[in-house]
Amino acid sequence: MKKNKFTLSDEEHALFRDSVRGIKPLRQDKALHRIKPKVKKRPVERLLQEQMDASFYFSDEFQPLLSEDSPIRYVRPGANSYEVKKLRRGDYSPELFLDLHGLTQAEAKQELGALIAACRREHVHCACIMHGYGTYVLKQQTPLWLAQHPDVMAFHQAPKEFGGNAAILVLIAQETSEDPTPF
Repeated sequence: MKKNKFTLSDEEHALFRDSVRGIKPLRQDKALHRIKPKVKKRPVERLLQEQMDASFYFSDEFQPLLSEDSPIRYVRPGANSYEVKKLRRGDYSPELFLDLHGLTQAEAKQELGALIAACRREHVHCACIMHGYGTYVLKQQTPLWLAQHPDVMAFHQAPKEFGGNAAILVLIAQETSEDPTPF
């Protein structure tokens, strides 16, 4: 037999009944509340279109004026030249990494376009692109492609901890939203 620790006397039962007399029980309405997911997934077609749009800027014919000395570096005209120095020193830590090892030039262009689109979409300021050595084709072409894209503010050869001369750190321009409400 189970012992009940909290037994009420007849007097306590009567006191409880007197205190709840005239109270009507609540009716259960069984309302279901559905929670909508906060994150909407982008359709695959839209992501592919973003990737194609971003790779539109990359031409094999155009040769931007880059310094011939190593390490490779670039600052978009109108951007602060101090940003390249901050990249060289490792002041920026990349949030996204792209590995181009084993890709063809066409695939590498598409992946670069996708990286820049992802950086803009996710508000990532710094990314690291690992092109490797290989036949030096991607090592030579990657800076030429990046210098053509309007969203690339600057790039510099990566510090040793991010790949050294087999990688590039890139600064991506972010949209600035001005607050139209007056103070």
